[in-house]
Amino acid sequence: MPLITLTVAKPKTSAFKSGVLAAVHAALVASGVPEKDRFHRVLELDADDFRYDGEYPDLTSSRSKDFVLIEILLSVGRSVKVKRKILADIMAGVARDPGLDPEHVMVVFKETQWENWAFGGGRQIHA
Repeated sequence: MPLITLTVAKPKTSAFKSGVLAAVHAALVASGVPEKDRFHRVLELDADDFRYDGEYPDLTSSRSKDFVLIEILLSVGRSVKVKRKILADIMAGVARDPGLDPEHVMVVFKETQWENWAFGGGRQIHA
């Protein structure tokens, strides 16, 4: 039950955003997330509202205007091994479509307890 937030600098095409989100979703599905469990949002910000260092911490190339920040909010319990596989799959996917340099992709995993999810009607189906 991940919730994905993709933050990008304006302007980005629908194809660019869809390509990134498809790569993230495919990586999550490969890790065991159900195919229908798709909750994605995109924040497309002006340069004044999306500030980041071009090289932190040790990039092999400076971040471009196509830098993307991917936040993955998910339930606790996935191992470091599973997260590394998700990261590898995301990087391979965004390199294919939309053709991003993986050095320009930042991913943050945020974990929450299962009882913190209510998908509709206030029902906590995993509590």
